[in-house]
Amino acid sequence: MTPTEIILHQKSKVLEVAFDNDTRYKLPAEFLRVFSPSAEVRGHGKGQETLQVGKRDVGITSIEPVGQYALKITFDDGHDTGLYSWKYLHEMGQYQEGMWHDYLGRLEAASASRDK
Repeated sequence: MTPTEIILHQKSKVLEVAFDNDTRYKLPAEFLRVFSPSAEVRGHGKGQETLQVGKRDVGITSIEPVGQYALKITFDDGHDTGLYSWKYLHEMGQYQEGMWHDYLGRLEAASASRDK
């Protein structure tokens, strides 16, 4: 999967990505941030994930291509260490609803909030 178009909608805090298989996804900044592929979020193995809280209002300050395979996204909370491969961005779009549902369940189980 290769993106054919990448649009950052600053006002709505959404990254829109179209792929060469005619799929197009709108990925909110909060969703991208809480599912960052960074070690800070994912940990270094299964069960080492860090639940991201208080990210409802996070925005994207910049996006940069990394080679021909990924994006580096810098968020306005300072997070910038995850590389979002084309494959991962496509999977995020494809499974967004289920991923988001699981995230909200984990927040609730931890008595945590999307707000700061």
